[in-house]
Amino acid sequence: MSDQNQARVLRVDASMRHAGSQSRALTDQVIERLRRDRPDLHVQVRDLAEPGLRFIDEAWISANFTDPAERNDDQKAALARSDALVEELRQADTIVIGAPVYNYTIPAALKAWIDMVVRARETFRYTEDGPEGFLKGKRAIIVFTSGGTDLGGDNDFASDYLRYILGFIGITDIEFINAGGLAFGAEERVAAASETIETLAA
Repeated sequence: MSDQNQARVLRVDASMRHAGSQSRALTDQVIERLRRDRPDLHVQVRDLAEPGLRFIDEAWISANFTDPAERNDDQKAALARSDALVEELRQADTIVIGAPVYNYTIPAALKAWIDMVVRARETFRYTEDGPEGFLKGKRAIIVFTSGGTDLGGDNDFASDYLRYILGFIGITDIEFINAGGLAFGAEERVAAASETIETLAA
């Protein structure tokens, strides 16, 4: 967590588009809204459309399940990017995720990021009473955009998963900005999402 003098936001963009991306535009608005109340807001950007984020592989899995005290240099290197992404999450007070829906669920790049940060001993553990997330006390704002999927609809396999997986690592204060179903009236739905953003508290 950050110190008491500066609010820290981790912004995660999952759209593979830059120009014309509704999720990026609405996420911009979320950041602007938060910054109006906290001009000193520090924003760390993690753009998943940029090169560098790999899917987990056999070497990563082997390293992750090796006791940290016993990892060799190659195993430490295999986990270095994941370690950095976990630290970004730890440092943030608020996580803002731009989450477009691709084929009724989250983009592959967002799933790859999740696989990198949902790690036993780092962001959660199993106890006799079940799993315990370590990232308690944080807030998540998810900008949900889609062409033909309504938030919470029968064909929405994205929002429940995001709510569950964030809760699994301890983040239960979750708000959705709904810009789903843009194919059925983009102007009206984007306007409604913008109005919701204006009601956000910093």
